[in-house]
Amino acid sequence: MNPTRRTVLLAGAAAALLPPLPALAAPKGAAAATQPYASYWYPDSLPSGTPGTGITWRSLKSWTAAGDPDLAFNAASVPLAPRFTPTPANTTARSGQARVQSLVSFGPTSGNPSQGSATTDYYALTHWAYVDELVFWGGSSGEGLILAPNAPIVDAAHRHGVPVLGNVFLPPVAYGGQLRWTRDLVQKDTAGHYPLAAQLVAVAAAYGFDGWFVNAETGGGNASLGADMLGFVKELKALAEARGQRVTWYDAMTVNGTVSWQGALNSQNQAFFQAADDMFVDFRWSAGSLVSSGQKADQLGRSRYELWAGVDVESNGSDTSVNWDAIVPGGKAHITSIGFYRPEWTRNHLPAPRTPGDFHAADDRFWTGRSLDPSRPDAADPWRAPAVSVADRSTVSGVPFATTFNTGHGLRWYEAGAVTSDTPWNHLGLQDRLPSRRWVVRTAGTRPAVSFDFADAWRGGSSVLVDGELDAPTTVELYATRLPVGVDTVVELTHRTDAGAVNVELAVALAEPDAPGATPPYTYLPVNSVNGWQTVTVPLTGLSGTVHSIAVRLTATDGPVQWRLGGLTVRDSAVTPETPSDLRVTAASGGDLRLAWTPAPGDVRHYTLHRLLADGTRRFLGATCQRAYFLAGLQPEQGEKDARLELRAVGELYTSSAPVTVTHTW
Repeated sequence: MNPTRRTVLLAGAAAALLPPLPALAAPKGAAAATQPYASYWYPDSLPSGTPGTGITWRSLKSWTAAGDPDLAFNAASVPLAPRFTPTPANTTARSGQARVQSLVSFGPTSGNPSQGSATTDYYALTHWAYVDELVFWGGSSGEGLILAPNAPIVDAAHRHGVPVLGNVFLPPVAYGGQLRWTRDLVQKDTAGHYPLAAQLVAVAAAYGFDGWFVNAETGGGNASLGADMLGFVKELKALAEARGQRVTWYDAMTVNGTVSWQGALNSQNQAFFQAADDMFVDFRWSAGSLVSSGQKADQLGRSRYELWAGVDVESNGSDTSVNWDAIVPGGKAHITSIGFYRPEWTRNHLPAPRTPGDFHAADDRFWTGRSLDPSRPDAADPWRAPAVSVADRSTVSGVPFATTFNTGHGLRWYEAGAVTSDTPWNHLGLQDRLPSRRWVVRTAGTRPAVSFDFADAWRGGSSVLVDGELDAPTTVELYATRLPVGVDTVVELTHRTDAGAVNVELAVALAEPDAPGATPPYTYLPVNSVNGWQTVTVPLTGLSGTVHSIAVRLTATDGPVQWRLGGLTVRDSAVTPETPSDLRVTAASGGDLRLAWTPAPGDVRHYTLHRLLADGTRRFLGATCQRAYFLAGLQPEQGEKDARLELRAVGELYTSSAPVTVTHTW
């Protein structure tokens, strides 16, 4: 690959991956352009000594939104979507009982890029349908203890209806924890208030995430400190609730100020539970302690499902031995909810070089189970995947709706089926709303393999590939929906056949199935079969009411078959977004640029940035949901004197606005 093709791509490719560039003068008056990273702080006082390379020590107490130079890169833009619960895909998953909290370390505390990076090797979580709360896990005594989640993760989670919490981690002394940091956190002002509680709420509001996970594990405290911590959590909860935020407490510090993990809800921590929205029950739980915890929650007038029973999967993932009947028994009501610690094992345990396909296969195994089909769980599977016990949720409840099955990472970037960047990338904020039940396949014949595939795509980095004999008609379910049908409603499928020949039908259900696990009452509508990428429009003429499920039925006329789905749209009309304005370079250091712009009015899904080269080629540089963007490693090409950049707004239907342009003089 030539050096100019390596300079691109998403979300500010790391300059360390590129050959050294000649020093280029910044525009007159412009500041130096630096890579923005996810934010992290100490409560107030900083460690002694000097931070390590690439680490910036900051005090939360002194933070202000106005003084935050990276806020535009780190502030999420997607609001938290409402969710609904369709009829469960199987007879064992239950709604209104156990839920799932996920504690995930997406990257290091320091040096975690704000807007993705130039690698496909990333924990691109896609099984949001089973998650009720995501915690941006991390923090260290040498870098910072309070972490704000970066915008792509929040945007992806919100698109699927999942709230995201920042992390307050006061580490054990063995890991460098210092009790003064706990005292810093719970300090009071002269009026008896907790100023850092207000700061935490202000940060979450400015950054657009949903609250805080508080984990106080530094030992050596006393009853006075315990009382201060309880007062702090109460005030944090009151301030957070007023801003629509949440607070989760970790079962570590007790009411007497000491650290003693209980593995239960009991008299030692119930005051913290009552002060917070929910509590992560430490891994020391037993079947008996969870029963008593649920009973105590009931006695306190709280839901037992506001207790997350910790399941440590960092080391063994879906091979972890768990007493599932103590949490989610199959024959009676669930005891508590589930708190997964470090499920990014599905990526981390894979040997290098790991591919996106390797990761998603492991992740599907973790969330769906050994059968890889939530409609038919494997009863003999020792790993009780969430799909077996927890009813999935969906946010697909309004028109227009569109997806290109983009998982938020890829080996290349595609537009209209063509490669417009050949550099690997990740950026979860670009992830589509994805099918929640992966993969429900209904056939009397041999079940084909169904997966996200990264070898080709219509837009973004991935498509859905169905690969198999198809020796009987096969229905692949895609989305549980609540989409109203109007007189002008149409469904668009972008698809192609790579091998064999297949008759394609759109399957639409206007009602829920009769019972959990039953097949929705589909109506089948013909779709033209094609060998190259083609978008086919299917009017829903004669149908009325609400679409509850969307699927495709495939009938092979020549097998085996490889059939690819690149896009799905449900709309009443085509809408093109308006154009953003005032695209500008706000800082430059050679070929490293910080860009900002005024957002387009109206609904915008994200913005795309292209470079227009002298030969007329448009090269994709990146995309973001934010109003600012960082580019790394640009350099002159084709004898140009200026780099010409184009920004477009992209709507929910993936229609693009006219461009706004800016030039950067070399």
